[in-house]
Amino acid sequence: MGVTTIFAIAMGFLESSVVVYLRAFLYPDGFTFPLAPMPDLLAITELFRESATIIMLIGIGYLAGKNKITRFAWFLYSFAIWDLFYYVFLKIFLHWPASFLTWDILFLIPLYWVGPVIAPVIVSVTMVASAITMILMDNRKPMVKIRWMEWVLLITGSFILILSFTWDYSSFILEHYSLSNLGTVPSKELINLALKFIPRHFNWFLFILAESLILAGIAKFIFRNSTKIKIR
Repeated sequence: MGVTTIFAIAMGFLESSVVVYLRAFLYPDGFTFPLAPMPDLLAITELFRESATIIMLIGIGYLAGKNKITRFAWFLYSFAIWDLFYYVFLKIFLHWPASFLTWDILFLIPLYWVGPVIAPVIVSVTMVASAITMILMDNRKPMVKIRWMEWVLLITGSFILILSFTWDYSSFILEHYSLSNLGTVPSKELINLALKFIPRHFNWFLFILAESLILAGIAKFIFRNSTKIKIR
């Protein structure tokens, strides 16, 4: 666990360093919404950088785990530690965020994910707890599996979680274009509209629902495997 943790913390440092550079270039007076326009090359590079980050986290999960469930667990753990220390280092470098309720841009793929900082922090803590639970269960009873109902809860919760982060931006876009003609809107026009977006309301209902489903899936997994271990 030590090596994986150090790797994830180092990734958090690297991620925060990139953001320090970007903010110095794009937000010399401090980060705020709406987002500043990016040169095309910088925007494309940023999208690929985000994709590369996920690939790296999947890679460390694969290398650290010994089977499907532990590889998945180590991916979750690395992702969460990376995200938590990303905010720790931003606080050290830039004295940002001002509070846990400060709005942040989380991802750009496939559209803006936004939310107060406390939301991704809660998700990361949930991921750490879930990952450690899976790893400990696998150590006690090798080759434990996540059953289909548990997967349904986890995947449904994850989907709703993404929806909660993209809800505000999607609502903003749909106030200007209908879903039916969105595909015909020129990309430049969409980009110009996106640059006017300022977060307004985080959908806490969807977020809490998502967290509840994910926690229910983890609880079901723990109860089922703990019962089996005791019987034996």
